[in-house]
Amino acid sequence: MSKRSAAAFLAPFLVLFTAFFVAPMVYALVQSLTSVRRSGLLGLHGSTTEFAGLEHYGTALSDPDYVAGIGRILLFALIMVPLMVVFSTALALVLESGMSRWPRFFRTTFFLPYGIPGVIASIMWGFLYAPGTSPFTPLFEAIGVPADLLGPGLVFWSIMNIVVWQFAGYNMLIVVAQLQSIPRSLYEAARIDGAGAFRIAWSVQLPLIRPALVLITVFTVIGALQLFNEPWVLQPLSGGITSTYTPTLTAFKEAFNGNNLSLAAAESIILAVVISVLSFGFLRLVGRGRG
Repeated sequence: MSKRSAAAFLAPFLVLFTAFFVAPMVYALVQSLTSVRRSGLLGLHGSTTEFAGLEHYGTALSDPDYVAGIGRILLFALIMVPLMVVFSTALALVLESGMSRWPRFFRTTFFLPYGIPGVIASIMWGFLYAPGTSPFTPLFEAIGVPADLLGPGLVFWSIMNIVVWQFAGYNMLIVVAQLQSIPRSLYEAARIDGAGAFRIAWSVQLPLIRPALVLITVFTVIGALQLFNEPWVLQPLSGGITSTYTPTLTAFKEAFNGNNLSLAAAESIILAVVISVLSFGFLRLVGRGRG
């Protein structure tokens, strides 16, 4: 293939990538380094844009609520990543091992939650969690365990349940696709050597689906650190979710409630740096392990 042909194929992607990924990030970075100064009563005498340097970054990092939000999503990711990877992989292995009588039916059923928009899923689960409408609260009360699923003590885990329910099926399909690429001859050789289902899963399947496991791990890290829809929807129903519960909620509040777009941009850039460091750090660690 000639260089011109390659460039022609790449051009549409590069244009869209630059317009909808690179340009917004550059704009946010520039905005985070500036401040809008308004003069006169209610700013009616006009405004000027001044270079602020790292002022907004210092403001964000000195805000205890914002720092607490970063700590909260790091904890969320620390629990969510192994939970999601193990659960999705287990589902895929069970469906592909022949233990399921209708694998296509169950694949579709497990994937369906991913087709529901995150906001709609959060509203649905909000009704299932709310004390007045929840079918779970009477069950807990029947065994003498009072449980407010939207209270400060449990809402963290309630949000995690929504995320697992919605994305486990999607990650499962990634693992299933990798499993189906394994040559059948390897299974036959393992069975001839006397390997059972567990041994085949541990010694044949898991090593060969490593790329899929790495991929869903990175997806889960990025998604967990960008947590927004679920706490935003559940906030009116829960006393345990504040407007600064996650960094994305804090940036949203500063941008649309406080009209401080520069501070919101700085908070977004900080979060993007955290996500990049963790994602690329994990990929480098995995790559070093392979070497």
